[in-house]
Amino acid sequence: MSDTDQSRTGDRDERAARLAAQLRANLHRRKAQARAAARPTDTPHPSGTPDD
Repeated sequence: MSDTDQSRTGDRDERAARLAAQLRANLHRRKAQARAAARPTDTPHPSGTPDD
């Protein structure tokens, strides 16, 4: 394998790791939101606010 092949593979690995981290964070946030929605509260939770 040449140096450029290894570089491309490393870039792909880094991209995959970043994507996996984003997916885990997204799942964690969704689970937290689901728990918050299931919990009765005195004030309604704003549902239309963007996360980003």
